[in-house]
Amino acid sequence: MDPNSTSSNAILHKAYARVGLLGNPSDVYHGNSISFSLGNFWASVKLVPSDQIVIEPHPIHDFVQFGSLQDMVRRVNAEGYHGGMRLLMAICKIFFSYCKDNNIDLHTGNFTLSYDTNIPRQTGLSGSSAIVTAAFNCLLDFYKVRHLIKVEMRPNLVLAAEKELGIVAGLQDRVAQTYGGLVYMDFSKEHMDNLGHGIYTPMDLSLLPPLYLIYAENPSDSGKVHSKVRQRWLEGDEFIISSMTKVANLAKEGKTVLEEKDYSKLAALMNQNFDLRRSMFGDDALGDINIKMVEIARKVGASSKFTGSGGAVVAFCPDGPSQVKLLEDECQKAGFVVQAAQLVPSLLTEIDKSTVTNK
Repeated sequence: MDPNSTSSNAILHKAYARVGLLGNPSDVYHGNSISFSLGNFWASVKLVPSDQIVIEPHPIHDFVQFGSLQDMVRRVNAEGYHGGMRLLMAICKIFFSYCKDNNIDLHTGNFTLSYDTNIPRQTGLSGSSAIVTAAFNCLLDFYKVRHLIKVEMRPNLVLAAEKELGIVAGLQDRVAQTYGGLVYMDFSKEHMDNLGHGIYTPMDLSLLPPLYLIYAENPSDSGKVHSKVRQRWLEGDEFIISSMTKVANLAKEGKTVLEEKDYSKLAALMNQNFDLRRSMFGDDALGDINIKMVEIARKVGASSKFTGSGGAVVAFCPDGPSQVKLLEDECQKAGFVVQAAQLVPSLLTEIDKSTVTNK
């Protein structure tokens, strides 16, 4: 059975968490990135034809009934005010507007949308964009317009839905979740201005060595990291501009390094990526827990960097299983979760591939 379909007329799609391997956060600054889909965690969205448009609340993430005022306040302090319903509504709006603006006819059928997710909150693993991406795929199939919206544009629409809600982010995550697998991304200003999107190049998953995910069960918020750096970049701060260029170049170099399977060099590039980020953002913005995850990996000789803006770390143990055991022991002592990164192959269908401009 197709994993993206169910019995009856329901449509089901998954979108996976992602790991920024090299180059982040330069995607927001006309840079380059290498990312891969992470099979350990995902969001799923189900669309069922119905008489009216219905957006169903999730029983946990959109909880609106509480045992007491204290319970409600505790929940808001831990989880924030927002669940996934707003994300589903936002992508419906963006999808409808895009189709209208581009003269893509939509049939008049209605549907019910529901979602589920096991992506840990605030871990920088792109939980919000996974929900939006999965919902977008459901809409493409329900309205049978997958062939009319090219793959390269889809991450822009996912990001536009999140921007509707005030979420500040770049295209990297949405590209990884749209394409699946391992992807090299070039977000140069020239491409963005001329094409409206970057150049995205799928890579062979077998080029990746075994990688490990480290995350905290009580992470800090990953959404406040870009603020001052973004402003300094816009103001022409030479240190930020030169540092961000160096970060982007790590992804460029990393593409060659992976193709040559030069894993000792890969380890060095991952460490450099984090060190450059730390020099730009500062320890206060990165947070003690996030820094500690990186340092624990380095303590045993593993290379490590953030998967996104913080909350989770990707680690590589160049010395193999004995080093992995040391990493697991140190993480356990520190109270961090460590898992082998599960890889996800390309998610593009033949119809999707037929829409790709830069084949």
